[in-house]
Amino acid sequence: MLRIENLTKIYPDGTVALKNVSFDVQDGEFLAVIGLSGSGKSTLLRCINRLIDPSEGRILWDDRDITAAEGQELRHIRRHIGMVFQHFNLVKRSSVMTNVLSGRLGYANPVMSLFGRFSKEDRQRALAAMARVGISEKANNRADQLSGGQQQRVGIARALMQEPTLMLADEPVASLDPVLAHSILQYLELLNREDKITVLCSLHFLDLVHRYATRVVGLKDGELVFEGKPSELTAERFKEVYGEEAEMVSVSGQMEG
Repeated sequence: MLRIENLTKIYPDGTVALKNVSFDVQDGEFLAVIGLSGSGKSTLLRCINRLIDPSEGRILWDDRDITAAEGQELRHIRRHIGMVFQHFNLVKRSSVMTNVLSGRLGYANPVMSLFGRFSKEDRQRALAAMARVGISEKANNRADQLSGGQQQRVGIARALMQEPTLMLADEPVASLDPVLAHSILQYLELLNREDKITVLCSLHFLDLVHRYATRVVGLKDGELVFEGKPSELTAERFKEVYGEEAEMVSVSGQMEG
């Protein structure tokens, strides 16, 4: 179980990104994190894997305090937390295979990986990860030769190389069209259901939340303003998260922020 306790993040410029946020995530859940830009969604996800250090509070994962972990312990924890980014974060000039193998860096010999030398087992694992998301035939293509949807699938395959039990997806479909958005979320759903990987995914569109999430948390101005099942996210509760002017947009629509 993942437990967020009184999490607060204040940036050096004084911006309060998170204010005393607390909630639990059960193993195997597909949790959608919703809210406008600036609500704290990305900060929350990046605090969980310590890409950002919180100012106050604790993050406990299977009773291990992520916020207190350092050095080798933190590296070991991060091995099992996959991350999928909105803008893919690929090395554009490198091949798909190289990008996917980079997800194995937490396990590989540092000197060997520095020269791009991975074991036969890791290369086989990379091919299997690419097959899971349907991009095996692109293994030798440069990442910048791929479409946005294909690049995001590379990102998922890279995260799979970590053998994660927790997957963080930071607005993974925000830059994709509706058809590709469903395609990417279906891959995450597959990993959630078949591999029992817990997924935390920030999303904007209500129909995607209803379709894929098993539970939802809503952030507004860094504070937790909703926690419950997708079916409980009524029009009134939706407005509590997005404001009175918010519309119940579908994935085919467009929401500011």
